[in-house]
Order: sequence, then C-alpha cells, then structure tokens
Amino acid sequence: METQLHIFFLPMMGQGQLKPTIDMAKLFVSRGLKATILTSPYHANLLSETLEDTHINLLSFKPIYVENGFPRGWESLPMDTRIDLLPKAGITLAPQLDQLLQQHRPDCLVCGMFYPWATDVAAKHGIHSLMFHGWCYFSHCATLCVHRYEPQKNVSSDSDPFLIPNLPGEIKLTRNQLLDFLRKDEETEIAKLYKEIIQAEERCDGVLVNSFYELEPVYADHWKYALGVNSWHIGPLFLHNKLDEVDKANMDASESLKWLNSKKPSSVVYVCFGTNIRFSDAQLKEIALGLEASGQEFIWVVRREKQDDDEVNEEWLPERFEKRMEGKGLILRGWAPKLRFLAMKLWEDL
Repeated sequence: METQLHIFFLPMMGQGQLKPTIDMAKLFVSRGLKATILTSPYHANLLSETLEDTHINLLSFKPIYVENGFPRGWESLPMDTRIDLLPKAGITLAPQLDQLLQQHRPDCLVCGMFYPWATDVAAKHGIHSLMFHGWCYFSHCATLCVHRYEPQKNVSSDSDPFLIPNLPGEIKLTRNQLLDFLRKDEETEIAKLYKEIIQAEERCDGVLVNSFYELEPVYADHWKYALGVNSWHIGPLFLHNKLDEVDKANMDASESLKWLNSKKPSSVVYVCFGTNIRFSDAQLKEIALGLEASGQEFIWVVRREKQDDDEVNEEWLPERFEKRMEGKGLILRGWAPKLRFLAMKLWEDL
C-alpha cells in the first residue's frame, strides 16, 4: 500500500495570504495528499471552523510577541506595516519550523515567497521545498528583469520612460511606477529580502504560481525557459473554494448583495486593489473622482475605516461623495465577499 504524501504549507501571516493557501491545500487534498497548514495561534483560531470537514490539518507556532520585538496583533497589521517585520519573523520562526519538520517529517514544504529562509530549513532535513507566489507570471517577469538589468538607472528623471530589457511585449515604465526597493539605490531590508527570494527560487525544487497558462502563456514560458525559474501554474486557486465556505455572514455583505441584485446584468464595475496595496488620501480621492466622472455603476472595496457617521471628515473622499453616489455606487470599507460578487453576472467588461 502506498504511503500518503504529506505536504506542509507555510503561508505568510495575513488574511490575504491565507486564503489562497487554503485553496491550494484543498487542491492537494483533492489529489490524494495529506495537507497541514502552519500558522500563528491568532490565525489558527480563525481558521479552525473554516477548515472543518476539509481534511486539512492545522499546526500552530508558539506566539511571538513583544518579547521578540513584535507588536501585539502584528499578524493582522496592514501588509505595508507587517512587511518590515519579515526578516525578524524568519529569525524567530525558523527554530520552531525546524522542530516541526523534525517531529512530523513531511515529504514537502510549500512556503510563501516572503519566507525564503524556510527552504534552507527544509533542506537541512532532506525535505523537498516549493515556493508559492500569489502574483501572476507577468509581474514576476517584469520585476525580475528590472532587478537583473537595472534599466531605471539609464534615465535622467523619475518620469522618463524606459524599456524593460528581455521582457516580451515592449513594456515601458518610469521610475515613479516602480516599487520602492527597485527605485532607490540604498540597500533596504526589502531589497535584501527580494535578493533572498531570488536565491531561494534557485535552491528549492520549484515555484508554484497562482495563475494559469492560457491567461499569460508568453510570460509563463518566459519565466521558466528564458529567466530560468522552474515553475508550475496551479491557478486560479479560488476555483477550489466553495462559495458557502468563504466570507461568513456579514451585515455589509448582505446589504451589498441586495444592492447588486437590484442591478441589470453587465452593468456594474468591481473596483478592488487587494489587501497589499496602500493608497494615499490624494490617490484615493482621484480614484473616487474618476469613478464619478465615468458615470458607471460600481462597487469599490477600499481598506479605509469610517471614523464616524460624518463622511465630511473622511479626507480621502471628495465632499459628499457617497451622498451623490447613492444608488449609483457603493463603497465597502475593509472586507468584501468577492467570490460571491464575482459569481454574479452583473459585471461590466472593461
């Protein structure tokens, strides 16, 4: 009788990274493998009910808090705040991962891209390792080519366009459009982390990407064959997430679903930039003005909380914006049942 292969999953702590990891674990379980997710006590408590009847196991790290230099509740902080803690998280979590691997002896470790150190811990025990990337192939190709060839250093200003070398499609960017660690000359902690990610991609057994070949065949092939990153596309992972298992009942969700059900098919634009993108007040205001000027019905999911009942105090919104948009547009602050939204036939193709 064949032994069931056991896969450990180590996602970065955070809601945006946990959801695709759960979906990935479901995919592996559906192929007859045993899956165990490693996470913090905070997220283990949140996930315990979600993972009932999924045949996915949970293992929790010991809490790492103030005594290790982490603020309480750090796991739920915004990504742009939490990312500065990643190097310290590796130092703190690596010994615990070492013990768990030694104790349970899984056949493979799948770690999030921001935990490159985990591949070395797995190698120490002779355990195969894969890295998981939530970005699409195009983003990875563009970022790696800019990092490798540094075309941004050949222009005289931040607004001058440059061509990204060795990237199909004649793609041009400006320095203003780059991530901070690519735009600045100094060796920041994030720049060091990205180098470690690239090195870990070379050392591990390969990279799993939440994309599918038909979406971006040119860039899937380019990343693997031209840029030399061994990879497999396993997405879109949300297909393994049943609608009744995600996005638990929420008053905002029920109201927004009622609002959507009152609209005609193909009439609403869904606007969401994900959990990792942070905009300034000025940028959000421009997005709001653009939505209003478009005349298009919309749902806009934004990571800003309402301070009180007086929208005038929300500086990121134009004055009386929500009042003017009543019936035309809906703003959801923080959380939205996006899978339920996207399953509805209401969205306008852009």
